[in-house]
Amino acid sequence: MARSAKKLRTALGIGKAKKPALVLKEGALRRRGKIAQRYNIRAARTFAEVIKTTLGPCGMDKMLIDYFGQIKISNDGATILNRIDEHFASVLHPAARMIVEVAKTQDETVGDGTTTAVILAGELLRRAEELLDQKIHPTAIISGYRKALQKAVEALKKIAIPVDPEDGETLKKVAMTSMNGNATGVILEHFAEIAVDAVKQIAEQRGNERVVDTDYIQIVKKEGKSLMETQLIRGVILDKEVAHISMPKKINNAKIALLSCPVDVARFDMGTPEIRLKSPVHAKAFLEEENRIIKQTVDRIKASGANVVFCQLSLEKRAQHFMIKEGIMAARRVKESDMEKLSRATGGTVIFDLKDLKPEYLGSAELVEERKMGGDEMIFVEECRDPRSVSVLIRGGSEKVIDEAEKIIHDALSSVASVVEFNRIVAGGGAVEMEIAKALCEYATRVEGREQLSVEAFAKAMEVVPRTLAENAGHDSIDVLAELRAAHERPDGQTMGVDGFTGKIVDMLGMGVVDPLRVKEEAIKLAAEAASTILRIDDVIASAKMRVGPPIPRETAAEKQR
Repeated sequence: MARSAKKLRTALGIGKAKKPALVLKEGALRRRGKIAQRYNIRAARTFAEVIKTTLGPCGMDKMLIDYFGQIKISNDGATILNRIDEHFASVLHPAARMIVEVAKTQDETVGDGTTTAVILAGELLRRAEELLDQKIHPTAIISGYRKALQKAVEALKKIAIPVDPEDGETLKKVAMTSMNGNATGVILEHFAEIAVDAVKQIAEQRGNERVVDTDYIQIVKKEGKSLMETQLIRGVILDKEVAHISMPKKINNAKIALLSCPVDVARFDMGTPEIRLKSPVHAKAFLEEENRIIKQTVDRIKASGANVVFCQLSLEKRAQHFMIKEGIMAARRVKESDMEKLSRATGGTVIFDLKDLKPEYLGSAELVEERKMGGDEMIFVEECRDPRSVSVLIRGGSEKVIDEAEKIIHDALSSVASVVEFNRIVAGGGAVEMEIAKALCEYATRVEGREQLSVEAFAKAMEVVPRTLAENAGHDSIDVLAELRAAHERPDGQTMGVDGFTGKIVDMLGMGVVDPLRVKEEAIKLAAEAASTILRIDDVIASAKMRVGPPIPRETAAEKQR
């Protein structure tokens, strides 16, 4: 009996140390609670710190070198984080990847304000970590951040200034503010004028709303000349050459046919009955009939009045031969996206069947010309009457210069488009962030419980923008912030901000430093959402194969006591 009882106790594990149940695969790592939260926060903050020094006109540049030794130098937040995500993804922590997604979303949504969004997210997490040290539960922090975000958006809209979308001078100031720190002097003004003209040209009135789709602003880069040679083309640039060397290379007063069908003889399908040519006479008659059909097709194009043809599909060699005789310029295999741009620029209609080609469906342009640029032939369709699609031709001395110029113009176009669509601006230079911080501090006194501390933390986080501007300009951020707070206590101090060059407190509206309301609003929303998402995570489970970067640190004795 004693031996049987002993076996039973052994089988049940009674009287022995229990072995842990293995739920995860061997090598998997799990961290819970505070250690997981702090690790996520620090990983996310690391990427915010990476681009913090790029903010403002005195921001510094980052040099990124990929696996192949290619060098990228930029101070644009979205470009830096996208480049890191593209070439260094193996060292990214999942929480840090969320910060990268903030930059991508901000760039895709409004095209500017990526650096602001990322450093705000990092600062919100830093303030949240301080609250966690005070044993405030993440739920209370998130709830307070949600209330603070709602109040911040209300305050932002309250201080926004309405503008006339046709006011070119204001739009130019918006463009120059978005490019400040990336371009200077005459180039800054030149690019701003191009951005304003391009956006105003493609803006559409749909009911009571103005819509700007920047996809209809084509950006073409070609090495050679200087940045000052960058120009706005009121039309479309095709990375194509004319179909045949004997065709005209220049057409004035062009009448343009846009064809989404092949200019060719209809070929037989697999189910077509077999055709047998029994003698050379029959073969000759067959070829002559094909030539007649092709000539008839070209005659139909000529009869419509077209002297330029852009074909999305094939253009048969015999058709080219007849077009040369008629003095018609043609290009084949034009991309579908370019056909759409051509239609909007020239006013023509894309034809899917040549039988439907009529004079009223043709587009028009003052000039269609093939030019050689950067060693490549390109077709310029320009001087259109009222183009709804335009092109920006960027010139520069090297590929790196042109790439940076492209990003600068992209930011300017996006900022101007935001103002044209939503016709609201706010003062830059940290003025709007300081005004929001002031409104949140007043609001926090009416919030009960521990959420009050979260609202105050949100208010302090908003001050990171003017503080960073001062630091990047080489000035004492404590003194600058103290002076800026005092300025915003005055009735007329709403637009006072930090001069990014001198570190002085000046009127941003008077200096012409303004930002679109939508850019600031999206930046604050994305930053708050990213911070809240990271704070909700209290458990990290990493596969041994999937774990990247440094190992997750183990909880210290001091952290256990917290």
